[in-house]
Formats: sequence, structure tokens, C-alpha cells
Amino acid sequence: MHERVHDESRESRGDVRIDYGVSLRSLRVGLIGKADVVEFHREPDGSWRPFPVEYKRGKPKPDLSDMIQLCAQAMCLEEMLDVHITSGAIFYGRTRRRLDVALDDALRRETEETAKRVHALIESGQTPSPVYAKRCESCSLVAECLPKTIQKRRSVKGYLTRILEEP
Repeated sequence: MHERVHDESRESRGDVRIDYGVSLRSLRVGLIGKADVVEFHREPDGSWRPFPVEYKRGKPKPDLSDMIQLCAQAMCLEEMLDVHITSGAIFYGRTRRRLDVALDDALRRETEETAKRVHALIESGQTPSPVYAKRCESCSLVAECLPKTIQKRRSVKGYLTRILEEP
């Protein structure tokens, strides 16, 4: 599903221009990244209004993580293009549905707070241990994170001691 959205290509459909794999940055919030899709809708005055669309392979999550990611993309676009973006969308592959998301003040505050927590975590130089939760099963990074395995905190020393003590 993500192959096409990471092509960095473009297409037009009437009054909508669709850009794939759009590079993003915000100096104010301290973010860089890539938007899967940014649709540009032609306004009556001839200008183009950006509308970010994030593609997810699963289904909507019970938390705000997907919406925060979309909002961060919109905030980057706003700074880069000097525009205000009021909404975007998340397309979920499992449900084959597009969820419209209002980029309101509360979501923007949560997005900025999340960015601050990420910066503080990076500055600390420590990687937190993963904590397994039911939501891990729908995460695309579960195979890299290995929360069930790492959470057990078994040391190599403990493993070797147990092996050597076995009859």
C-alpha cells in the first residue's frame, strides 16, 4: 500500500493535484519527515489549499497517535507554505475507509507536547524499554521493537548461569 505513496510523484485530477512522498519540516516544532500524500485543492481564487492524507495499513486506533502524526504533517506544511490547514485525512487499509480529521487547537497542543517529549527523550540519550500492550499487535514496527521479548529483561549473564547450572 505504501509503495505508491513513497514514489515522490504527482498527478492531477481536475481541481485536485496529488503529490506523493512530500518532504516536510518545521523549524518551530523541530520536526522533519515525509507525508504519504498531500492533495492540493484549487480554491475559487485560483490558489491551492493543501490537505494532508496519511496512509495506515491497519484500522483506526483507540488513541490519538495517528491523528497526532497527521497534525504534525499539517503543521510542517503550514510553516513551509505559510498557510493554515483546518483538516486532513487518514486512509486505513484494513477498513478501506478514509477518516476526516479536524486539526483543532486541542490536537495541535497535543501534537506540540508530543514533539517536546520526543525531543526531551532524544536529548536524554536513553532508549526506553518497550512495554507490551494489545495495541502492539497493530503496529507496523512490532517485529523490530519486540516488546514481548525485551520486556522480560533477561540478561546474557543470567542465561549463561542457568545453562551452566543445569545437570
